[in-house]
Amino acid sequence: MKKIIGLIILFLFCLAGPASCQLPEHIRVAVKQDASSLRLKVQGTYEVWDTTGNKVIYRGSGLNTTVTAYSGGILLGELKSCLNKLIIKSHDPDAIIIDGRMFRGEIQLIKKENNNILVINNIEFEDYVKGVLYHEASHYWPNEALKAQAIACRSYAISRVKESSTRDFDATADTYSQVYGGKTSERFRTNKAVDETMGEVLVYKGQVLPAYFHATCAGHTEDASNLWNIDILPLKGVACDFCKGSPHFSWHYVFSKKEIIEKLSSAGYKINQIKDIKIASRNKSGRVTSLVISSNGDEVKVLAKDFRNILGPNIIRSTNFQVKVVKDDLVFEGIGWGHGVGLCQWGAYFMSKQDWDYKKILKYYYPGASISSLK
Repeated sequence: MKKIIGLIILFLFCLAGPASCQLPEHIRVAVKQDASSLRLKVQGTYEVWDTTGNKVIYRGSGLNTTVTAYSGGILLGELKSCLNKLIIKSHDPDAIIIDGRMFRGEIQLIKKENNNILVINNIEFEDYVKGVLYHEASHYWPNEALKAQAIACRSYAISRVKESSTRDFDATADTYSQVYGGKTSERFRTNKAVDETMGEVLVYKGQVLPAYFHATCAGHTEDASNLWNIDILPLKGVACDFCKGSPHFSWHYVFSKKEIIEKLSSAGYKINQIKDIKIASRNKSGRVTSLVISSNGDEVKVLAKDFRNILGPNIIRSTNFQVKVVKDDLVFEGIGWGHGVGLCQWGAYFMSKQDWDYKKILKYYYPGASISSLK
């Protein structure tokens, strides 16, 4: 009987689905990962907490100083702590400024083994989304596009929190997670889009979807399984004719052979000379999956996703390109910007200009996913 009751409870829990879950209250964002020093300013009163003893070790007002680490701990103005971890707290949301950028919430300082500093912003979850949205979509964009992006950002962030419980932080403040700029990056229209979609996330089979997004797909979004260990319907890729007017639709770049040899050699590839380079394979979205480089009679195969990261993802803007050798140079002609998975941001922009609402936009780019509200 107990077993039957247990199964019934489990069944009812599954039926309740993600609505029975809660949004994380906070998220920990690494705003600086390896700083030799930083400028910290706190306007008004503040407290410095010892994270190991969970107690206040210093109270002050009007801090404006350089923070560094030394062999014994962290130097915070006139305070020379013998601790490797400190938390800065202020009740004023406009009070804490790091290197000229304002942050809500708390700041944690962690001394690393190389005596540099890891800086973590522990912030309320919805405030984090506000600090991200401005960087991922222009605050001048139509409101429906902003709301679609807000939900994608929120969903992606939740997936990061779930994966990072054993680490010091959940997300970074750069393109390896989502670009985050703190309160300094908040704008009225992007904040409005976050507030209007508060708690809304994308869900697939009872789980919050890791809602990847990118700038411009240039015709077809990418299958996530071609890049990562993710093989689910909402991230299999869809045709997209909406982003044709994107300013990032096409790109062009010229590398010298010498530059590429140096970059590939630094990444561990044994290449001393480039006689030719050919595209070995493409996937169904048209993106290159691998290249073959002819070097001194040998052929070296390089995965396109690795090749792009080695040369620079803001230079080789996507893996949808052609390449040819012209004397001592390699000439790249490509379309699209980003990894191509999930929401095409410029596609969403042009959809909203055609009166698509945010729910319709998201259902198009993440087929099979639904929108659910978490609290």
